[in-house]
Amino acid sequence: MATSAMIARSAKKPKFKSRVVRRCFRCGRKRAYMRDFDMCRICFREFANEGMIPGIKKSSW
Repeated sequence: MATSAMIARSAKKPKFKSRVVRRCFRCGRKRAYMRDFDMCRICFREFANEGMIPGIKKSSW
């Protein structure tokens, strides 16, 4: 879980474009971030299992 200071720092515009830190909107995690959904893999899995992301369902074979 990211602290509120880390989240606030990443929200500011960086000096250089390559320093942009994208974080999960729900928990603030920066690793395993998926741009398409604007969230990390953990939050993505929770939302997908609850059926809150349209068109995504757990696969089984």
